Amino acid sequence: MSVRVRFAPSPTGFVHIGSLRTALYNYLFARKNNGKYILRVEDTDQSRYVEGAIEGMLRSMEWAGVNHDEGVILNGEHLGQRGEFGPYIQSQRLDIYKQYIKTLLENGYAYYCFCSKERLDEVREKQKAEGLTAGYDGHCRNLSKEEVEEKIKAGHPHVIRLRLPENKDIKFTDIVRGEVVMNTVDLDDQVLMKSDGFPTYHFAVVVDDHLMGITHVIRGEEWLPSTPKHVYLYEAFGWEAPQYVHLPNILNADRKKLSKRQGDVAVEDFLNKGYLPEGLVNYIALVGWSPEDNQEIFSMKELEESFSLERVSKSGGVFDVNKLNWINGHYIRESSVERITDLAIPHLIEVGYITEDEAKERYEWLKDLVSVLQDRISYVAEIKDKSDIFFKTEIELKDDESKELIKVEHLPQLLDVFQSKVEEAEVIDEDFGKKVFKEIQKETGIKGPNLFKPIRVVLTGEVHGPDLPLVMKVLGSENILKRIQYVKEHLV
Repeated sequence: MSVRVRFAPSPTGFVHIGSLRTALYNYLFARKNNGKYILRVEDTDQSRYVEGAIEGMLRSMEWAGVNHDEGVILNGEHLGQRGEFGPYIQSQRLDIYKQYIKTLLENGYAYYCFCSKERLDEVREKQKAEGLTAGYDGHCRNLSKEEVEEKIKAGHPHVIRLRLPENKDIKFTDIVRGEVVMNTVDLDDQVLMKSDGFPTYHFAVVVDDHLMGITHVIRGEEWLPSTPKHVYLYEAFGWEAPQYVHLPNILNADRKKLSKRQGDVAVEDFLNKGYLPEGLVNYIALVGWSPEDNQEIFSMKELEESFSLERVSKSGGVFDVNKLNWINGHYIRESSVERITDLAIPHLIEVGYITEDEAKERYEWLKDLVSVLQDRISYVAEIKDKSDIFFKTEIELKDDESKELIKVEHLPQLLDVFQSKVEEAEVIDEDFGKKVFKEIQKETGIKGPNLFKPIRVVLTGEVHGPDLPLVMKVLGSENILKRIQYVKEHLV
């Protein structure tokens, strides 16, 4: 049987970084095995539905390059569907679920439950007080057919529950975790159909995965405790269950599940900060999966060729922003200056350094600015902080060494000569930057670090930094002269 996997998010808001990794692992497993990757929307909990969440999720996946073969798609601004096993949105499959719940009821694997919320709350509180695991107490399991019909006829609200056998071991093999065994003593009779006529996740996921031919269910470990119920449903229907793979959580530095309280967790957060999709995807692939060698930089094609479920870890992986920044910085340096410039412009507009019109008029100058900083940023939004040297007259001395250099005895002489060279220059380009130091050395005898370092501090506020001739070109004569004057008046 050919491999068929699915990513099945709920449209409840932003796309969590863990959801992107789940989608990525499904995608990579499908590509590695020449299979199909399906995207299905699980919107059975209508109370949590967020308008626009499906569209946002699809855009995030497209941005990341995690492209599916079947399922829900965007046609411009409108949702569409592609594939032979649709509908791929659960709220459009209600008639299908009604058909299959009827089968379970007829064969005794499900039953009607008329318990009120108040009664259920009371039962759970009593169980907790007695130190028991809270769960349904089976109150409606043994209602007669006549009692059920009478209550339905009278309009009593009801749900439909799974009838689990008593004291039965349910076993399944998880590719990551090995054999898992759970006894029904530790499970309760799960609701399959809610009172609003919508299925619960636990029912719909089994029906959909079976009808869509899913061979491997790759999902987060939070679903592991529910899987025995799903396995039993497959047994009740007489269907073959898929292979299960429960992925470890992505953790914060304190080894708790990654949450928004600790910082960025949404794919959109990283997109907005100017992380590159190949950087983010490369990094999250490694949070929970280890390649056979020590390779750390992977193209999507290389991930497709190298990925295997057998090398997915059982334990959670810590989300290390420093490692992400290192990997993303690699891709920034490898990118064209035009690409990074286009990504940088909105950030420079945001802080008021340029306007949209200026960005168009001075595009070539902006490319030079970006080329100065491209190997010094880990994500594009950092350019807002790194580029201040090109937009401000004032010099901010960044460290003790720069503060010492601004006080060197020969600086006044150096500034006077450098100022005259700038004033005399017809154009400040990289050639000027290369020639001017030789000329100053010849005239003053000042050379080496005694020449370069003070000039760099005057222009940038730092002792170390990007190529000085290019810095001069980007600054231009007017800004260079303003810097020299500022240093003369305020710092020397």
